[in-house]
Amino acid sequence: MEKSTGKINKVYAMQLATIFIGFIIFGFSENIKGPAIPRIQFDFMLNESQLGTLLSLNALGYLIACSFTAYLTRIWGIKWVTVVAFASMAGSGILIFYSHYYTMFSASYFLMYIGNGMLEIGLAILSARIFVRNTGTMMNMTHGFYGLSSTVAPLIATGLMKVTIGGHTLDWRGMYLIMLLMSIIPIIIALFSTFPGDDISHEDRVPLKALLKDKVLWLMVCVLTFGVVSELAVGGWLVNFLEKAYDWDTVRASGMLSIFFLCFALARLFLGPLTDKIGFVLSLIMFSGFSAICTFAAIAGGEQVAFLFAASGIGIAMIYPTVMAFIAKRYSKGSDTAITFTVTLMGLGSVIGNYLIGGVIEVVKHIVGEETETGLLRGLQAGYGFIGLCAALCAITGLILYILLSKRKEII
Repeated sequence: MEKSTGKINKVYAMQLATIFIGFIIFGFSENIKGPAIPRIQFDFMLNESQLGTLLSLNALGYLIACSFTAYLTRIWGIKWVTVVAFASMAGSGILIFYSHYYTMFSASYFLMYIGNGMLEIGLAILSARIFVRNTGTMMNMTHGFYGLSSTVAPLIATGLMKVTIGGHTLDWRGMYLIMLLMSIIPIIIALFSTFPGDDISHEDRVPLKALLKDKVLWLMVCVLTFGVVSELAVGGWLVNFLEKAYDWDTVRASGMLSIFFLCFALARLFLGPLTDKIGFVLSLIMFSGFSAICTFAAIAGGEQVAFLFAASGIGIAMIYPTVMAFIAKRYSKGSDTAITFTVTLMGLGSVIGNYLIGGVIEVVKHIVGEETETGLLRGLQAGYGFIGLCAALCAITGLILYILLSKRKEII
């Protein structure tokens, strides 16, 4: 019995190591681009349009990966899908290092984001299969490590680009090589580990047609989309808002964004147990509602309560991992399909949501007066208000979901 327990603990430890290290590397790979982009633009002499096209490969590669990862999981198993995801990222690091022409570099960059997309879906499926107890706690904790690595990634990238080895400065190519080659660590761990769920027969899995008829899953898509739009939009719009609305300098505004991400990461690390205690759906309502209240209060209260913009990260941080925990519990034999379907639609919704924020700002500026300071301020307030509205809609959709599940007596 002791030998058996020891073996189980060793297997579980290997599984945990794959997931936690995977999320750390995932956070690095997605967020080291900030300091590198200006140097990439200079080296390849890219104009703003070409740079925009390059960055759009992020969303495109992500969505393409979402479309086939669940299918590959059914054919190869989650172990080999995870290994291939990490391997494509390591391979892209080598290709980026040797990319001296824009065409090769853009192809290598695209491969990296294919790997990122596969990894996000793969880690979500793997977590759903492994965390059968304390699911909310573990889901939030693993995503918390993603938040922490995302916070330090720009600092590490900046430092690495200045490192000189043998008279040669690493610069952005060497930085990408080193950071992405870290993917070899979880590859080795995954190869010597085993993962549950691949032994489920195709007949036992929940088919996509059955999932499409489930109102609960569609409501969860709405919850996740509104939540993630609100989450991602802060990174793109908070600094811009603080600089233009309150005349903050870049350092001060960026500092507020860093505090947002710190609140975001700490919330995932320490508040996960609450989701298990009070229930996943109630957690979604409470946390997204808290984020909406903080955002609206920050806009209405002006510069004196700007700290509430950062505090909103405590609430919105909990949405994505809690939705993943809900899916893991409700669709235990079809989590791969349910996660892929939900995350893919969320990706499409996120693209639309960010366009809408920019559109709202321009429309309000035009109505109030484009050339006036008041017009700019009202436009920015309306645009950021849309971010708060998304958080509020996340809570409202969660409430509708709660009522539906209550009637069915299926509260999780």
